[in-house]
Amino acid sequence: MAEVAPNAELLEWPKKDKRRFLHVVYRVGDLDRTIKFYTECFGMKLLRKRDVPEEKYSNAFLGFGSEETNFVVELTYNYGVTSYDIGDGFGHFAIATQDVYKLVEDIRAKGGIISREPGPVKGGTTVIAFAKDPDGYIFELIQRGPTPEPLCQVMLRVGDLDRSIQFYEKALGMKFLRKVDNPQYKYTLAMMGYADEYETTVLELTYNYGVTEYSKGNAYAQVAIGTDDVYKSAEVVNLVTQELGGKITRQPGPLPGINTKITSFLDPDGWKTVLVDNEDFLKELQKGDSA
Repeated sequence: MAEVAPNAELLEWPKKDKRRFLHVVYRVGDLDRTIKFYTECFGMKLLRKRDVPEEKYSNAFLGFGSEETNFVVELTYNYGVTSYDIGDGFGHFAIATQDVYKLVEDIRAKGGIISREPGPVKGGTTVIAFAKDPDGYIFELIQRGPTPEPLCQVMLRVGDLDRSIQFYEKALGMKFLRKVDNPQYKYTLAMMGYADEYETTVLELTYNYGVTEYSKGNAYAQVAIGTDDVYKSAEVVNLVTQELGGKITRQPGPLPGINTKITSFLDPDGWKTVLVDNEDFLKELQKGDSA
């Protein structure tokens, strides 16, 4: 019996921890082109940029609010690489807006591609549309009232929804917010997050009937989530991967050069998450401000 108690206590940690979605990382073929598109078409702000010539890449961080409070996108440009394969596992990002029709008009006026015209969602009343960015990433545009977090979803496709729900609940302390089953279109989705989906960013996991595997491509990278203790969090992830699958890809510890403590892992479908020390992350942002 002695074995059980420490594990049970450890598995409680993610629920007590101070967690939030920090950013989503993905690769683009032309940083300035994407920055222009996101700021002009979506109304995002460019928050910071960094160039790392010795590693031959640049990053840009964009969002609708400060990185200290809001979820943002971290774009990566690798020198000389102009295109990537998005694969069929990545779904979309989502932006909440009070007027989808107007946003679509603005995007179109700036030369953006609308891949689904604005209108009610199939079988429902919520007004949505889909836009495509210059690299082919899809953004769902959702009509909603005012929200503190307009960058509201990351959608990924998974091969076993119940396994994924369990994994994100146990390994990451997320709440299972709701499930939608749509037999007519042969899919089920689950919303997972740390607060109500109208207030914060959620992970939307989609299961298409009978599809157990997807190609990941090389474009989408990972989501980053804040934690007060990367070491304890990694112990939990390690335990959960033994039960549900997935694996730790980077043991907890400081990043060379930056000193921010992180750990990273893959979920049972191979989607990557990075856990970042909350205090170190704020220090990194303050350093960036004073630089």
